[in-house]
Amino acid sequence: MEILQKRPVHPVQYILVGLALVIFYTLLLSISEFLAFDIAYLISASATVLLIALYARAHFRKWSSAFLFGGILALLYGFIFVLIRLEDTALLVGSIALFLVLALVMFASRKVNWYGTQPVVPDSSEAR
Repeated sequence: MEILQKRPVHPVQYILVGLALVIFYTLLLSISEFLAFDIAYLISASATVLLIALYARAHFRKWSSAFLFGGILALLYGFIFVLIRLEDTALLVGSIALFLVLALVMFASRKVNWYGTQPVVPDSSEAR
């Protein structure tokens, strides 16, 4: 996202987002002591998604970025919830889904210039 939007993300910002993702589990655990697990999961996931989406909006200065981040995270937390409920087939379904997501990301990012430099064009004299 930072390469496509030409707006670098500082390592501290990565750490802050990572901490928000980790704290999700603490929220889930603490809220589920007082409410049903499904409700606790919904509250914890919604709070985490909203926090990170708004943080992305503040950094990238675009609502489309916030919606993209929020949507991806919401799908991820929804998928994790489904995996938790599957119990017996969770490993199989999770492994297949991760494989498909990796394949999709690899395919979608195949033309991204990760270093942001100009492509090297071979010298015509070297081609002979």
